[in-house]
Amino acid sequence: MASLLLVEDEIAIAETVVYALQADGHTVRHCLDGQQARAAVVDTAFDLAILDVGLPDISGFALCGELRRRAPLPVIFLTAQAAESERVLGFDLGADDYIAKPFSLRELVARVRVVLRRAPDTVSGEATRSGAFEHDAEGRRIRYHGHALDLTRYEYGLLAALLARPGAVLSRMQLMERVWGDALDSGDRTVDTHVKTVRGKLRAVAPGSDPLRTHRGIGYSLDLD
Repeated sequence: MASLLLVEDEIAIAETVVYALQADGHTVRHCLDGQQARAAVVDTAFDLAILDVGLPDISGFALCGELRRRAPLPVIFLTAQAAESERVLGFDLGADDYIAKPFSLRELVARVRVVLRRAPDTVSGEATRSGAFEHDAEGRRIRYHGHALDLTRYEYGLLAALLARPGAVLSRMQLMERVWGDALDSGDRTVDTHVKTVRGKLRAVAPGSDPLRTHRGIGYSLDLD
């Protein structure tokens, strides 16, 4: 059984797809647009996303890019346009499959099975638990008190670096080298700014906790509460 995200604004199509996928043993979260999909991935780690290309608030291609910046995620596109140029664009963006409407539900279910079989087990991989944190290093995801954190690339890198050595004080220079090694124009204030935003996201989950410790003149550490 896999956890699937379906983003489709046509209710009639969505209902039949959800029914077919649930009958095949999967759990399905249906979203009508990109905004709902963004909210869904905050608290759920999905094994595969099925995205309609023509969403009301964002293109499925753009949404795919947003979701994949969070974590590796197999994607199947649904589209009413079967033009070769659009299919090529979808595959160039990393689509795992592409299905034109109208389509056979049996075929869709079969293609979902194929994509899931060949996908690397990163989304559902085992996470390392450290206190209130769960870190899925392969999937580049961190959960705090059971809640998935919506982290940018550098916020994730910062928290992952501190999680790797809980309690140890890492200097700004050490964090710069480990997290911002490819961003040569970043300065010390970059670390401070990202610590502030990560701290805010941790407090949003657990207002009474503050595991990020500031050691003035030295650096930062992480307590496992």
